[in-house]
Amino acid sequence: MSLETVLVTVEEAKTAQLDELVETAIDIAGPAGATVVLARVFSSEAYEDARERLQFDPNSEVTPSVVAKRNVTIRELGDTLADAGVDSTVEARLSNGESDGDRLAELADEIDADLAIIGGRGRTPAGKAVFGSTAQTLMLTGPCPVTFVRNE
Repeated sequence: MSLETVLVTVEEAKTAQLDELVETAIDIAGPAGATVVLARVFSSEAYEDARERLQFDPNSEVTPSVVAKRNVTIRELGDTLADAGVDSTVEARLSNGESDGDRLAELADEIDADLAIIGGRGRTPAGKAVFGSTAQTLMLTGPCPVTFVRNE
């Protein structure tokens, strides 16, 4: 199996862990020469808020991916990847009433991802096999292997 495309999930609520996710992506994608796709799922409300904050014309058609590309955090992650010599792109989707995990699994399928990288928090010993709902959905329904990066 060759590694050509690595999807890295970018969840706004987990910004503290994003550097670790990108470093993991660099360690995996860099030697393989793979492209990293920074992936974001917006709720309708978060998408509209971002459009307004970024001052897009309210009457223009702007895709979620265009909005995500203007996000400071995503731009910084892209810069980190570029500095490490790893190519990257940005893809975003609206949740459209589906879970983030389902939308990320669909996106992984659309881009023919060979691997997905997602983060989550550590659990107590009794709950160590339980992941967050987004990570669990991506692991169970995604079209590719998933690397889970635990937040320490």
